[in-house]
Amino acid sequence: MHCIVTAGPTYEPLDSVRRLTNFSTGTLGAQLAAMLEKRGHEVTLLFGEMATYRGDLKARTIRTFATTENLRGLLNAASKQPTEAIFHAAAVSDFTFGKLWQRTDNGKLAEATGGKISTRDGNLLAEPMPTPKIIKDLRQWFPEATIVGWKYEVDGTKADVLRSAERQLAESRTDACVGNGPAYGEGFGLLKANGGFTHLADKDSLFEALAGLIGK
Repeated sequence: MHCIVTAGPTYEPLDSVRRLTNFSTGTLGAQLAAMLEKRGHEVTLLFGEMATYRGDLKARTIRTFATTENLRGLLNAASKQPTEAIFHAAAVSDFTFGKLWQRTDNGKLAEATGGKISTRDGNLLAEPMPTPKIIKDLRQWFPEATIVGWKYEVDGTKADVLRSAERQLAESRTDACVGNGPAYGEGFGLLKANGGFTHLADKDSLFEALAGLIGK
């Protein structure tokens, strides 16, 4: 069975030398890909070039991505080949940069330009803009695949995480969603589109449950 696993962070450039990213290491996705490969699946691993995971990457095909748009392009291209499962564990940046401004000596704002914006020009004002949600396009690109998304939340309660997971299932027409992060607490929650919920204490239990979604 051909499976695609995305892992690690995307980033968005501020200028030619600076970027906005997140703390995702890519560990969970990389280890999930290795487990699926070991069980005989044909795995394509899309791995963020800013990921800090340093273990061996084990997959039939490994491609790296940079920006959110770059990852979108790789997934869209991958949809041209038969794919039975997508595990979208990548930590996609929620924001990219719109316009940048610096305040001039007379107090007015002037648009900042150039390959490397100089700190000598003073404070920089940035316009964060939401990035398009890749997961909302996956069902269109992979209409027959089993699609699993993730909801990593920092604030709120476990119930809040599960409500966010339910929204993802409904809005993106995915088959399952993994909830985790400080708001969820220890372990992982696997919520299925049919309403089924399972708490999983650790990564090994999570991987077993995910493998079960595609028949081991």
